Amino acid sequence: MKPPVSVVILNYNTCDLTLASLTRLAPVASREGWQIIVVDNASTDESGQAIAQAFPTVRLIALAENRGYAAGNNQGLAAARAEEIILLNSDVEAEIGQLQALVDFLRNNPAVGAVSAGLRTANGEAQAFAFGGDPSPLYLLRRGLGRLLRLSPLHNWAVSEPLTVDWVSGACLCIRREVIEQIGGLDERFFLYFEDVDWCLRMRQAGWRVVYNPLVQVVHLGGQSQPQRRVANRHYGESLRYFYSKYYGKLWAGVIDSALTLYARLAGSSG
Repeated sequence: MKPPVSVVILNYNTCDLTLASLTRLAPVASREGWQIIVVDNASTDESGQAIAQAFPTVRLIALAENRGYAAGNNQGLAAARAEEIILLNSDVEAEIGQLQALVDFLRNNPAVGAVSAGLRTANGEAQAFAFGGDPSPLYLLRRGLGRLLRLSPLHNWAVSEPLTVDWVSGACLCIRREVIEQIGGLDERFFLYFEDVDWCLRMRQAGWRVVYNPLVQVVHLGGQSQPQRRVANRHYGESLRYFYSKYYGKLWAGVIDSALTLYARLAGSSG
């Protein structure tokens, strides 16, 4: 029999956070028959052993190498059996009731392919870049100039009602199995960053709506498993270049490459 909900938690050197998340979720999930899957992305902090020992009923998938965020989550998606599947970052503080609310939203809105919880920082503020617009050339130009000129952000992330958007963060995302069967999983050529933007774009191309729902709020600590800023910036640039190569062609990918170099210089010179 299929579980009512599957939850996929990707762990990479965040043992304490993952154990805390499972402590919140696992007891109720077990009673409700939910499936919880933890994918350990070749952690070096002995996460796998600690999780297996503390939560033997949780499905643990231990990967031999870290192939990135998309590839790790895809392993969990492949093992998920429910009709609604929740991707949950290990650094998101969420309760079963909040996750159930996302599932209920999907079930009550058949045109929505995926819904994200409203993301809040540890101090309760709306998280920037929890959702956004497609990173088209014009969009990126407006965003880049806005940051250099210290203008207001393009989005108001402190929305109070569900909002149909171009993309949402994958930190706490509920998606239909039907959508995954139609468009496939996350594109594993994204190691880190833009895999959620790409996924949501493919959903919308297939006719599904993507919704950001701040009526369900969770805390996203953010950046707990990311590499050093220099390495993270490299992954960001590589993912953006690939995104442009995939959707806009090699010419625009080259333009983006030049723009990233110029932006880094300008940002550095402006302090």
